[in-house]
Amino acid sequence: MFTNMLSLSDCVLDFNGDKSVAIYNKQVINKAQFYSDVQSLSAVYSAQKSESVAVYYEQAYPFCVNFFALLHAGKKVWVAANNKQIMAEQLAEEGCLLVGDWQGKEASLLLDNQKAADLKPLDTTEQNIVIFTSGSSGQPKAISKTLDQFQREIETLESCWGELIGDATVLGTVSHQHIYGLLFRVLWPLSARRCFDSEMYLSPEPLLKVSNKNPAIWVASPAQLKRLDDLTSWEEVDKLKGVFSSGGALPLESAKQIAKHCRHSVVEIYGSSETGGIAWRQSEKNEAWKPFNNITLSVDDKGVTHLSSPYVKEEDVTLDDRINITKNGCFTLLGRMDRIVKIEEKRLSLDSLENRLNSSEWVEKSYALLLSGKRDKVAVTLVLTPSGDILLNNQGRAALIKQLKQVLLNEFESVVLPRKWLFMSELPLTAQGKINQGLLTQLFSLKNTHSPQIISCRYQHETVELQLRIQPDLVYFVGHFPDQPILPGVTQLAWAEQFGKIFFDIKQPFLRMEVVKFKKVIQPNSLITMTLNWKADTEKLYFELVSIDDTHSSGRIVYGEQE
Repeated sequence: MFTNMLSLSDCVLDFNGDKSVAIYNKQVINKAQFYSDVQSLSAVYSAQKSESVAVYYEQAYPFCVNFFALLHAGKKVWVAANNKQIMAEQLAEEGCLLVGDWQGKEASLLLDNQKAADLKPLDTTEQNIVIFTSGSSGQPKAISKTLDQFQREIETLESCWGELIGDATVLGTVSHQHIYGLLFRVLWPLSARRCFDSEMYLSPEPLLKVSNKNPAIWVASPAQLKRLDDLTSWEEVDKLKGVFSSGGALPLESAKQIAKHCRHSVVEIYGSSETGGIAWRQSEKNEAWKPFNNITLSVDDKGVTHLSSPYVKEEDVTLDDRINITKNGCFTLLGRMDRIVKIEEKRLSLDSLENRLNSSEWVEKSYALLLSGKRDKVAVTLVLTPSGDILLNNQGRAALIKQLKQVLLNEFESVVLPRKWLFMSELPLTAQGKINQGLLTQLFSLKNTHSPQIISCRYQHETVELQLRIQPDLVYFVGHFPDQPILPGVTQLAWAEQFGKIFFDIKQPFLRMEVVKFKKVIQPNSLITMTLNWKADTEKLYFELVSIDDTHSSGRIVYGEQE
């Protein structure tokens, strides 16, 4: 239980014996080595003039050593969210010295030749730790924390699951550079005298192989857990003493799958960088979240969620999520109140993504949305500037997307970059002047095997012009014909009706076709312009498919009740 835990103020000082602290580069680090590493590095940091130091390490043990060495040297520690250029620039503006894995941007430290002094207990009430929201918006929010806040939280974790975990080694597939990994992979095991593995495993397979050597727990995220399948070594998962998940909701089917194959259930943690942990659940038993004992939640008459927690200095904090509190004090999530989404457990501001795109020379306006599915992804619709149109026309769609991705990579992690792209002459609006999300969602949901690739779109009230690429792997080319594949005429009619119903308010049933003509065959990789005109007064959809060479097909589809 947590009464036997070391205080974070003097956890480095407990260096007697050979008790293991960490596994680093396949070597076991004992308490004496940990103390020595922190002590010598603390002397180096004491010689630095900078009062603020930003730390980023791929591995947890060197991070942990630097984290405590800085605190013992009286420095303010900034736990960087990532090591991207935009983060480095943001930290430099704060006057931070960069140490760790910064791709050549890290500082050269001044070495102190004096003998390292003995370390003394830390003041846990000082706000000398800065963490960041775990997002990829380019400007993650900086949050000041104290060791005391972390201490309270890990004591809560130990009181809930310490007995279950025992002396298990802590393994992780999440980064220690964010609050979840920092607490679960570093501070909690260090205080509870457990050994943690320094490496962040990129996939479950190597982690599970390591877990066979000693009792272990897995600190995971939904991104990895929901990819477990029939090929997973479930015997190795079953041997784990516990599996934790945070960063987003684990799909219920994934939680049930793990519970089916194992003797234990995944413990999901709900919280944020700002708030720390708020609640937990095992969703295959109960989908509602259970607040930790020291957490108070309430909802005001505007639907805003208020939080009171010992892990934050403010007495009242509002959450981005809307909740429904049940009679037993648990709650369910009703969705977010802002445009912050999570992709692979990385928090992303859709507004920030749009602003970065709009700042490029090729984009006039943009709109980003989240497409939910087995794997959530971001889709963006863009209105191009004249220079963007020139680039699109001269170099093609793929070249333009590549250029825009390079713009985004200076500020965002690759995992959150848009997976779907659509170029339009104007952003489509509803009758109320709002972005027509329904129309965009339908366009982005079209299957690549059944629909042509949309290169660009010009859309007005009753007319739409689509630039289309006819992919060679469309299902309609199979057997039609083996030696010289051509696009069936019935497919062209189906596409005209499909896009017509997406863009126009066609609710009437199909009645008949008129003056349909097929003049020239369409072959794979053709670039086609489809023009649709909807005449609501006559209930007729006019269509024409043309290329640079000729008109391929045309006609009109009549809708209405049977005459």
